[in-house]
Amino acid sequence: MFKLDFKFFYLSRKYRNKDVVELARCIHNVVNSIHSRFDLDRVPNVLFKFKSGEIDEAHHLPDKMSGRGDFTRNNMTTDYASSGRLSEARKLFNETPSKSFITWSSLISGYRKYGCNVEALELLWQTRPEGHKPSQYTLGSVLRLCSSMSSLRRGEQIHGYSIKTCFDSSVFVLTGLVDMYAKCKCIFKAEYLFKMMYDGKTHVTWTTMITGYSQNGYGFKAMECFRDMRAEGVEANQYTFPGVLTACAAVSAHDFGAQLHCCIVRAGFEANVFVQSALVDMYAKCRDLKSARRLLETMEIDDKVSWNSMIVGCVRQGFQVEALSLFKKMHKRGMKFDDFTYPSVLNCFASNMDMSNAKSVHCLIVQTGFEGYNSVNNALVDMYAKQGSLGCALTVFNCMQDKDVISWTSLVTGCAHNGSYEEALKYFCAMRTTGICPDQIVVASILSACAALTVLEYGRQVHATCLKSGLGSSLSLDNSLVMMYAKCGCIEDANQVFDSMQTRDVITWTALIVGYAQNGKGKDSLQFYDQMVASGTKPDFITFIGLLFACSHDGLLENARHYFESMDKVYGIKPGPEHYACMIDLLGRSGKLAEAKQLLNQMAVEPDATIWKALLSACRVHGDLELGERAANNLFQMEPTNATPYILLSNMYSAAGKWEDAARIRKLMKSRGISKEPGCSWIEMNSQVHTFMSEDRSHPMTAAIYSKIDEIILLIKETGYVPDMNFALHDMDEEGKELGLAYHSEKLAVAFGLLSLPRGAPIRIFKNLRVCGDCHTAMKYISGVYLRHIILRDSKRFHHFKEGKCSCGDYW
Repeated sequence: MFKLDFKFFYLSRKYRNKDVVELARCIHNVVNSIHSRFDLDRVPNVLFKFKSGEIDEAHHLPDKMSGRGDFTRNNMTTDYASSGRLSEARKLFNETPSKSFITWSSLISGYRKYGCNVEALELLWQTRPEGHKPSQYTLGSVLRLCSSMSSLRRGEQIHGYSIKTCFDSSVFVLTGLVDMYAKCKCIFKAEYLFKMMYDGKTHVTWTTMITGYSQNGYGFKAMECFRDMRAEGVEANQYTFPGVLTACAAVSAHDFGAQLHCCIVRAGFEANVFVQSALVDMYAKCRDLKSARRLLETMEIDDKVSWNSMIVGCVRQGFQVEALSLFKKMHKRGMKFDDFTYPSVLNCFASNMDMSNAKSVHCLIVQTGFEGYNSVNNALVDMYAKQGSLGCALTVFNCMQDKDVISWTSLVTGCAHNGSYEEALKYFCAMRTTGICPDQIVVASILSACAALTVLEYGRQVHATCLKSGLGSSLSLDNSLVMMYAKCGCIEDANQVFDSMQTRDVITWTALIVGYAQNGKGKDSLQFYDQMVASGTKPDFITFIGLLFACSHDGLLENARHYFESMDKVYGIKPGPEHYACMIDLLGRSGKLAEAKQLLNQMAVEPDATIWKALLSACRVHGDLELGERAANNLFQMEPTNATPYILLSNMYSAAGKWEDAARIRKLMKSRGISKEPGCSWIEMNSQVHTFMSEDRSHPMTAAIYSKIDEIILLIKETGYVPDMNFALHDMDEEGKELGLAYHSEKLAVAFGLLSLPRGAPIRIFKNLRVCGDCHTAMKYISGVYLRHIILRDSKRFHHFKEGKCSCGDYW
């Protein structure tokens, strides 16, 4: 037997650097010569230690050997597994009666190496060589496999097995368990095991725990763990530093990251591309673009991950030009883009409205074959939608094969952002039909659309869906709910959502302040403002618009003066045209046109259309034709296609009995091709919208509606209602004017509501224009006679009519 072993040793030395197949043939000849005297399983495994590229020719040689044994099969199985021929390896493994433990472990490693994770786990549990158990290295290897698959259940089974087999004290197994639990989002279990390891922690163990903290969002714990590691005298390496730097980036710990940078230089890892990439990302996310740029320029290798981090950092800080410049440099250097590069660049175009270059990047995406990536397509949909090109956004969206929640969210939010609220609702319904569960972002957008369209029932359904699905709450979502309920006239529901919120910001408070103001409860708005200031929340530009609006519509002149002065003196907020417009509107409502004119002349900003409209409306109320003509003439120049100043001035002439001047303005309006938006009112009932226009007779219930109006007018006249002929703006006799007033769209809508809604149910009416004064008076009487709560939203605000009174206090 010694001679045989020596013969094989001689052959292996002789053919060490020569053709392995020739070596195999020689061994085959030796085996044939001793076939009758020796067991073939004594053949050394040198026969099968050959290069994978020659395996096809070499593996046929043992087939000619009669009585091929388990030793041969085990070696062939190992070689097949290591070379990636897994199906052949598994076949031989199954055919081998006496399986080697080494072969079994090698096949598991082969499956893991080539991504067949499920098969590796099945092999571990289902097929095991008799009398053998996995070693600590096999368990550690399989635990890392569970980590890559995020298979918590399998990992826990292996944890239990390691306890039974007393491998739970092995550093190799424990490190694998820490990694598995961390990757499966069970960071506290990983932390417990890590802290139970009193001795034997290697740099691999520390790095695993640091990375686990970082990946699970515990940046400060990762930094503390790194400090503890240094205190224990364990040195960090090129795998440790990226994990800590990622944690610093997540919590914006710039100073700690800069200290790490010094450690990296002292340890000699400053040239490692992975460490450099993590440094660039850390500095960029900590808003230190200068340091990130300096590092990027000193890198010897053009690493696209680092460039992507730099581009994202520029985009997040609003430096779109710099981000696009970096993208162009990448292109010039011939660097390959990926599905992280394109979305970042497309985000630049979402805000700078550069459609030409945006389409060029879109063409580059198609040329480089990234049009099939969801992340890229989602960014394209979002970019086109934010630029107002909903057609392009929809084209990209329709071409996507696999639409996810981000795809639908980009389209729905894009429609809402561009004012296409009905389209937003339509696509939201389609999204739900396809089975995609909405996220908080799309729900917040759809609630904003509901608020704009004042579709209360739809908004309630969306709210109910959120509660049933367990979507949870967020500040953005709760703010959208407050605004939706407030803008739909349900201020009590808005307040209920507000009270349930754990955290509030200036948007939350402002939404409630404006909501109460629009619903005729200006004094409540001022109380909420005091509460906001007491809570430590500072008001912003929009908050003061809501406050002044509340004062304007409640006639609170002195309060308005106080808030207006405090803007600059207390909070350093310079009043804008919107604030001046509110003050002029309030002064006009209070009959102080002279003071309004004085404020107009003292303004620190140039008066815009909003200010002139406020002044014109005040002149309309108080009949100041001279000042009204000045305001209207300025509006003719600023907004030549807007019909509002023509209508208001014409109405002022009509109210003053100057019919010829009124006709002249209307003729001028017609000659310039300006058409008046027709006034209409509508009621939503049973998911249907019923629309009415003045003297409209197109509704199926017209006869009943007009009969109800006759009844209404008769009853409210008995309680004191007198038609206000100042709002009958047609040159006709008194009887004709009175009939014209009786058939305004608001009155038709309330008649329909009285006929169709259950007794006692509130009547919600919406109007596209401002409610006329006569209809406003009539609604108060109707609410008292019929004991109904009438909620009327016009273009300015809500009017809540109850028991003969209006929430606006006649400051409408």
